Amino acid sequence: RPFVLWNVFATAEFSTRPTTHCFPIAGCVAYRGYYQEARARAEAQRLQAEGQDTYVGGVPAYSTLGWFSDPLLSSMLRWDDDQVAATIFHELAHQRFYLPGDTTFNESYATFVEGEGLRQWRASRGLPPPDAGREARYQQFRALLLTTRADLARLYAQPLTAEAKRAAKARRFAQLRSDYQRLRATPAWRDDRRFDGWMQQPLNNARLVPYGLYEQWVPAFAALYRQHPGNWPAFFHRVRLLGERPAAEREQALRALLGPETGPQS
Repeated sequence: RPFVLWNVFATAEFSTRPTTHCFPIAGCVAYRGYYQEARARAEAQRLQAEGQDTYVGGVPAYSTLGWFSDPLLSSMLRWDDDQVAATIFHELAHQRFYLPGDTTFNESYATFVEGEGLRQWRASRGLPPPDAGREARYQQFRALLLTTRADLARLYAQPLTAEAKRAAKARRFAQLRSDYQRLRATPAWRDDRRFDGWMQQPLNNARLVPYGLYEQWVPAFAALYRQHPGNWPAFFHRVRLLGERPAAEREQALRALLGPETGPQS
């Protein structure tokens, strides 16, 4: 898809936590956005020179958080109907509620609204639900990345030398490539090449960051919605109440929504 923004994600060499950037309205976020790709890549190179891991990710649309009318871009004319609808639902969710300083909360909430909104939109048009197999494969891919991220976090917490950590980090990313190849060799994945290009790029901590931001709490928001099925105003009210809690209480409430047998993947 054509991109209109480019986000720069960065982490320390031995950390899975993203470098944050703080702004007057948006609060602190886990990326820095640029309208020009060249400027984004120049910033990534600057951070790399400081020893940080970086990743530049394209963004096909964005929300102004209700301050202005969100743009419907000419590049969207080349998308299919599902892509357009899902993007609109995601960005309107940000306009409905946005919590400055908590990227994971904001993006997980908007990602849930995107998915459930698309499902209901298709049902309203007499269309079948979105491809369950495609979604299942995405979740398998995401699980590989989140498992890698969790393993690296444990590695970086160990009292090892920088050289030892660097070698173990390289081995873990090599294992990720091998795990992906085994996944791609299964019959269900035979014709799904969506992530081949992503996996062929250099791998580092920063490339894993978006997968911990955009979906960590999606199951919690799904559980919250199930408490008010079909009642979007009630759901949005509950989301706002969650957002008004102090950070520690908010995370505790989200974990409670996940239930005792499920934990957030981060």
